[in-house]
Amino acid sequence: MDDTLLIAIMLTAVVVVLAFLSLRMVREYERVVAFRLGRLRGALGPGIVVRLPLLDTLVPVDLRVVTLTIPPQEVITRDNVTARVNAVVMFRVVDPVKSVMTVENHAVATSQFAQTTLRSVVGRADLDTLLAHRADLNDDLQQSIARQAVPWGVEVSVVEIKDVEIPEMMQRAMARQAEAERERRAKVISAHGELEASQELRDAALTLSEAPASLQLRYLQTLLELGADQNSTVVFPLPMDIIGPLMNAFGQSPPAARAPTAGSRDERSETRGLSVVDDHAEGESR
Repeated sequence: MDDTLLIAIMLTAVVVVLAFLSLRMVREYERVVAFRLGRLRGALGPGIVVRLPLLDTLVPVDLRVVTLTIPPQEVITRDNVTARVNAVVMFRVVDPVKSVMTVENHAVATSQFAQTTLRSVVGRADLDTLLAHRADLNDDLQQSIARQAVPWGVEVSVVEIKDVEIPEMMQRAMARQAEAERERRAKVISAHGELEASQELRDAALTLSEAPASLQLRYLQTLLELGADQNSTVVFPLPMDIIGPLMNAFGQSPPAARAPTAGSRDERSETRGLSVVDDHAEGESR
């Protein structure tokens, strides 16, 4: 009786252990690819999966998005500039059976192919494109890697170039180029401002020439502005067409009218000089 009870307890324990080994809990975000005696059974899960011990083999596959960092790659751009570029790849498994049957390790394969594709795509672009048009390169990388990963049951969703390291000498050259570009823009803007200012001044001069009274009002406004400051000396120019009639009224000719008088004095001085020369010549003949 005791032996029978012992045997029953042992059998019960063996059944419990076999039942425990035959059951596996598969989470919602993963699947298991089952093989029985080496032959594919398919993807199982989620939930409780039953397997035969020593006959079935289960390979777990994670369906969550995997973030893969590509190590820095030495790349020579199209314009012969050496740069170190790294990137980030985000992918997930959409077909667990293909990810197990087609490739040995889909994560390693995706990483290696992403590295070679990164060197190839960046090598076809110049430095300006790499720095300024990074979105286009990201799209090209994503399409190339995704197209290769489709047979592996992997979907590549995002590929982003993370960092671009260029030599220090090239950084200084780019800084000088940017500074020269800013100076060029400043000079162009200044030239355009001077051109617009000259055009406005020309229009203002034409407007003032059409109404002489406005010019006098402008003079008065200038005097008012100068009088507001604590100035000891005020220089106020007057045009000749205004002071000319005033000088004629007092019997004085303007400077332009006195110019011939100076000329006549010169002529008289020259005539005196000739007469003196003639007298001297007569004295010598005598």
